[in-house]
Order: sequence, then C-alpha cells, then structure tokens
Amino acid sequence: MAVSISVLVVIVSLHLLAFVLAIGAERRRSTAKVVPDEYDEYDYCVYASDASTVYGLSAFGLLLISQTVVNGVTKCLCFGKGLVRSWLKSVAIFFFVLSWVSFLGAEACLLAGSAKNAYHTKYRGIYGGNELSCETLRKGVFAGGAALTLISMIASIVYYVVHLKADTGGWERHENGLSMTSLENPDHRGAGGFEKL
Repeated sequence: MAVSISVLVVIVSLHLLAFVLAIGAERRRSTAKVVPDEYDEYDYCVYASDASTVYGLSAFGLLLISQTVVNGVTKCLCFGKGLVRSWLKSVAIFFFVLSWVSFLGAEACLLAGSAKNAYHTKYRGIYGGNELSCETLRKGVFAGGAALTLISMIASIVYYVVHLKADTGGWERHENGLSMTSLENPDHRGAGGFEKL
C-alpha cells in the first residue's frame, strides 16, 4: 500500500490543533483571588475565565479522533494481514507502543487539567479565622499535555508510514520469489492432490 497524503494531513492537522488548544489552555488557566464580602465578615474566592477547560476538552477530543484515524487505517496493528518479518516490523511495533503511551499521557493531562481547572472553591472562611485557600490548577499540566501531543503526532506519523512499508498487502515471500497468498489451497496442491509445479 502507498502512503496516503490525505491520511497524513488529517493526522498532522488534528494533532497540531490539539497542540494549539493545549497551549491556549495553559495560557488561560483560571486564576483566583480571595475577596472579602461587603461586610468584611466572610472571605470568598473570585475566579477568572474558565476558557482553559473548554480548550483542554477540545484538545482531548481532537487527539482522540486523530488516534482513532491512525489505528483505523492501520487496523490497530492487530487485525491486518500481517507485517513482513524484517526490521520494519520491529520499528512499527516500537512506534505503535510509543504513540499509544504518549497519547494516553496527553489525554490524562488534558482531562485531569480540564477537570481541576473547572473546580472552584465555594467555601467561605470566617474573617479572622483560617486563611482561605482558592483551589487552582498547577502550572504546566496543559503544557505537559501539549508536549505529549507532539510526541504522539511524531510517533503516529512514523508508525503509519513504517506500517504501510512493512504491510504485506496480500503478498508472501517464498524461497523462490514473491507470490499471492492462496486462501483456497493453502498447501498449494492441485486437483486430485497432486503437487503443482
């Protein structure tokens, strides 16, 4: 099979959009400040925009779609006709595992960051009592998701290209050259059980 440019464009564009959204989520993380009420009896938290939650969840969805496209086209390395036994098969398996590990790490960062960013402290502290702490997302969670998204993109592209080069496409290698695989007569015997020459 030949490498499909349209599949590569879809994979790259979805990963890059997810990367940009993850960076946007990092830049727009919620910030909070403690503000006293009008009577100075209670303190409460005032939060800025929740845009990073939407950005993070959008990046999560785009990355999920891209991983689905890659594994749908390559049949997830498990359900295809098989790969030619060579160093290409080992490279394909390595980048398959790397793409899945980086994908799962990026998805975990994006989902956890979005959930934590959406959480707002609603409790009020009594004036003069304990200091009120406003819960906010740590810096770097979405940035980690963005970095893993880039690693996932590179691993997915290399896996896709190497997988297609190592794919048998219905051909098997024999001692005396290449031939099509036979589903009807797997033992290559002719009618009446005589060996074909």
